[in-house]
Amino acid sequence: MADYIIPAQTRIGHVHLKVADLDRALGFYRDLLGFSLITKYGNEAAFISAGGYHHHIGLNTWYSKDAPPAPTRSAGLFHTAILYPTRRDLAVALQRLVDAKYPITGASDHGVSEAIYLNDPDRNGVELYWDRPQEEWPRKPDGSIEMYTHPLDLEGLLGEI
Repeated sequence: MADYIIPAQTRIGHVHLKVADLDRALGFYRDLLGFSLITKYGNEAAFISAGGYHHHIGLNTWYSKDAPPAPTRSAGLFHTAILYPTRRDLAVALQRLVDAKYPITGASDHGVSEAIYLNDPDRNGVELYWDRPQEEWPRKPDGSIEMYTHPLDLEGLLGEI
């Protein structure tokens, strides 16, 4: 088979998560993070998005109603990454988490991006981040991207608002 390179315009369109409690999940993704409810299928599934898209996140209880979280040390999704358009937008999200006293599990500067890490109520990992402009990304001498993990200056981030 010939080498194939996926088109550069390809994007991850949405993530669909199994949750134990639909209302609790909506409380996190809709009420805390600010996604809009697009449609709901009874008490079993909901589709939410930013900006009116058909859905960025699907939530369902089809196989997981009232189930415990998946074990941390098992195969599966590590985290869902939610990309904010600007650093200020990420700062607003952080302030909402702080105001709600919602626990944050980490915060990193990766050179190419700044990220805040947390878990949703079902212990699914969530990354909230913004990308620096590509021309600011750190590069190795050969031109490849040099990502790293340094502590994120949360006070500096909150200074954006």
